[in-house]
Amino acid sequence: MTSTNPFPVVIVTGLSGSGKSTAIRVFEDLGFFCIDGLPSEMSAKLAELILSFDTKYRGLALGMDLRQFEFVDGWGKALEGFAELGITPQVLFLEAKMPELVRRYATTRRPHPLECRNLGLEQALEMEKKLLEPVRRGAVLVLDTTDYSIHDLRRVIQTKWSSLEEVGMGMRVHIITFGFKYGVPSEADLVFDLRFLPNPYFDKSLRPLSGLDQAVSDYVLDNPTGSGFIKRFHEFLLYLLPLYADEGRYRITLALGCTGGRHRSVSVAESVLATLKEKGYTVSIEHRHMELG
Repeated sequence: MTSTNPFPVVIVTGLSGSGKSTAIRVFEDLGFFCIDGLPSEMSAKLAELILSFDTKYRGLALGMDLRQFEFVDGWGKALEGFAELGITPQVLFLEAKMPELVRRYATTRRPHPLECRNLGLEQALEMEKKLLEPVRRGAVLVLDTTDYSIHDLRRVIQTKWSSLEEVGMGMRVHIITFGFKYGVPSEADLVFDLRFLPNPYFDKSLRPLSGLDQAVSDYVLDNPTGSGFIKRFHEFLLYLLPLYADEGRYRITLALGCTGGRHRSVSVAESVLATLKEKGYTVSIEHRHMELG
């Protein structure tokens, strides 16, 4: 989703310990006016104030989370306030796997916002996850930061911002390629196992290449199995995605996996990307394990 105003408003939120403060600093470096820890009910009023000036900032990025205890209760009113201004904020939701969040808290020795409610850390994290689920469902981009260092997170957000800028009205499709030997992306809505396709890994001349190379793509898809599959896969997605959109989905994440996430999944994903863009979908792509496979 995007604002009808050319001045974009991004709300950075998610689980405590997932990297929201780092994300806010990235947007600041990108030329955004940034405020972290803003009460949700004040967000639309602030956006209106910023928009009333002839600002040189590239956009507005607001960090909001459970440090403000009224965040969840005020979320609906905040969205109503933005709607009255003709603004549809872009919500970037950050998360990470439970063991990593616990490790990060152990490192920083900071209390979780909900621990003051007589909860242990893991209980607080689980409650936070449940409380924020409605916000997560409305996000245009969900980013799992489990395997990222601070520097990795900065690079990933800078790269992903270009896809956030392109988000249009209606449902957004995010494609992730991955290797099963490295793990299935936790944020995936639909996971497809492509290990039945011809594998370029066993061709020594193709092994160093990736699915971004035409020779690999031809090997995977230009054969009876590959061509038959990709035709039906395109048809399936073009049938399925409008059904999700009709149900009011803002975003759907497709995870395409092969053994290492370098050849088959990338080849198929690039083909899907081209087809969906041709059909008018707003699509972004992330080759998560391509350099590892």
